[in-house]
Amino acid sequence: MADLEQLKQKYASVLQLIKSRNVRLDHLHVQGDKLVMQGAAPNESIKNDVWSAIKAVDPKFSDLSADISVDSSLPAPATAATGKTYTVKSGDTLSKIAKQFYGDANQYMRIFEANKDQLDDPNKVQVGQELKIPA
Repeated sequence: MADLEQLKQKYASVLQLIKSRNVRLDHLHVQGDKLVMQGAAPNESIKNDVWSAIKAVDPKFSDLSADISVDSSLPAPATAATGKTYTVKSGDTLSKIAKQFYGDANQYMRIFEANKDQLDDPNKVQVGQELKIPA
């Protein structure tokens, strides 16, 4: 039988994204050898972000059963003043993200400063993290 804490640790980036994006988690338990995750996202975009984060952890999600619906009555999370956010993907660094948004990899500290609530080190981002992209 699978261990709940081990599976929660494996999918920690997904659970962090769920929390930061106001996804309501109705069930989180182990059934057989799978982590069962059931909940609702505020909109389709956030639901898709959760699935992207799941696939980034384990493309086959062989030890996960997820049922994420959309409940538009849930509040969508507030974003930075620009309204831009970015979900960290496998292989991303703050420099790479800065290059994408600003055309200059050396601007990575702007993103780090805007996300100090969830980042302790500019060299350590996790797949599934939702980062604010300042203007």
